[in-house]
Amino acid sequence: MKDALAIHRWLLAHQVHHEIVRLPRPMTCAEELPDTLSAAPERCLMVTVLEVTTRIGREVVIAVTSTVAAPPRPGLVGERLGLRRVRPAPAHLVNSVTDYADGLVCPLLLPESLPMFIDDRLITDAEPIFMTTGERHTALTVGALDLLTLLPGKMVDLRAARSRGTREAVALRH
Repeated sequence: MKDALAIHRWLLAHQVHHEIVRLPRPMTCAEELPDTLSAAPERCLMVTVLEVTTRIGREVVIAVTSTVAAPPRPGLVGERLGLRRVRPAPAHLVNSVTDYADGLVCPLLLPESLPMFIDDRLITDAEPIFMTTGERHTALTVGALDLLTLLPGKMVDLRAARSRGTREAVALRH
């Protein structure tokens, strides 16, 4: 399994300023980052691993990086990417595909064979972004712009489509 030390070494090799933070209490998933670090959910990242079926019927595993504030909805991911079926991957598959613990997947150091999609709502300023390291007791902070240069994958619009029809009330008949 990958851990904070592997990420730290990789970031040093790429000369990226970062910090590994020792957490005051252990986490079980990325959704706990905002409370554990007293950080805004929009500044905390999570990786969601999904099992998908393509239009031609091929079974594939993909990863989606998003903020904790706006996790990807499987149906919307399927719609945006033109997939037939999308469902969360089971823990054992997440562990084997990513080499990270399920729920604590870091968006860095993922295998090149794993298709990665990045929610285009990620913040693009110089302030720090927080993410898990695969370990329960540590987190990683990296500048948002630095992170975006490091993340492999395709940016995708994962905003929910708004209804374009008119909204009018219709009285029920008695």
